[in-house]
Amino acid sequence: MDVMERYKDCHLCPRACGVDRTVGKRGYCRASSTAHVAYHMLHKWEEPCLVGENGSGTIFFAGCGLGCVYCQNSAISQKECGRPYSSDALATLFLSLERKGAANINLVTAAHYAPHLVIAIQKARDEGLSLPIVYNTSGFEAEETLCMLKDYIDVYLTDMRYGSAKTAKRYSGAEAYPTVALSALSQMVKQVGGLSYNERGELVKGVVVRFLLLPTHLIEAKQNLKRVFSLFGNSVIYSLMSQYTPMKDLPAFPELSERVSAYEYASFVSYARDLGITNAFVQEGEAASSSFIPPFECALHEGDT
Repeated sequence: MDVMERYKDCHLCPRACGVDRTVGKRGYCRASSTAHVAYHMLHKWEEPCLVGENGSGTIFFAGCGLGCVYCQNSAISQKECGRPYSSDALATLFLSLERKGAANINLVTAAHYAPHLVIAIQKARDEGLSLPIVYNTSGFEAEETLCMLKDYIDVYLTDMRYGSAKTAKRYSGAEAYPTVALSALSQMVKQVGGLSYNERGELVKGVVVRFLLLPTHLIEAKQNLKRVFSLFGNSVIYSLMSQYTPMKDLPAFPELSERVSAYEYASFVSYARDLGITNAFVQEGEAASSSFIPPFECALHEGDT
């Protein structure tokens, strides 16, 4: 099957909407069958093993199949915006970021454009792209889509956002998230294997698992961390994140109105050490800041790039 045919009966994410995106129908992600890029940059605020000297070659795609109420990137995740890109244009963008000194090509929230990725990555490789491809995801991934990407992704940068179905339903309308994300993580580890670095200490193969600590959810976060560590040990990198930033007024979710306290985060990090986690990144200082959010381009542009 031509990979672009996957847009006709879309099951690219676990929502499995089944809509025909090629005739203009939209599913939960709100995306059409044309890839849209909201922003691209040399991003220096990812995990240290991914940024290198000049930054990660990060591409933010519009739309999202998860849709968290507290989304930091809601300007692009809840609409189709930015500029339309063909697979050829994406390949050209990858090569341009490499020429600018990017440590890797970092694809952010791109599952709903996976068919474009397969073609674009192959074309860029054929034209000399040598950088690792990083797949930056919420963790809410369909196994079928991951299998489609298995020969194209070098590093998975994935979230393990919720350990409780109740929490996942409340904040993302995705009760199945804990089961789906754990299954996806297993598939990611199976595909890329153990951790591998280049001579500069940059990660070129492997899995980084992010745990975004939400305010008042410390106990659940610890349980979630323990579950993942019991299955994967130190074969993956753990990124313990304190950067939750209240982006808008959420009267229905008052518990999300504040940042994570210093006590909560210190307790989370201490718990990780007690578990025996050694491959980990922690955040220090003022990590929770809207200044880390790119100035997304949200005007819809006609034509292709």
